Amino acid sequence: MKENESSVEVLPENQLFADMIGREILLTTRSAQLNLLGQTFRGIFTGTVKKVTDGWITLDPVIIKMNNAPFHHFPTPLTVPIESISNFVPFNSERRFPIP
Repeated sequence: MKENESSVEVLPENQLFADMIGREILLTTRSAQLNLLGQTFRGIFTGTVKKVTDGWITLDPVIIKMNNAPFHHFPTPLTVPIESISNFVPFNSERRFPIP
């Protein structure tokens, strides 16, 4: 077991996320817009998967992809409910892409 892996077993339907622990991913949420600290943005994040539990995935470090700050480093780990994830793929967080 890797040192950053949780010792908690996950449900079989969450195993796909658990297999990504330690890898960088691009993750999008089902919500069209999110609001954090007064900033409205689309739910597009990149980061390294640090922990997976039943119902949650934690990224750290995480970058929020915003129009006005496409490389905003979020200051703390970000935990996302698995049910709100629409897509995720392996991804290099330094890669640039336009956000319409």
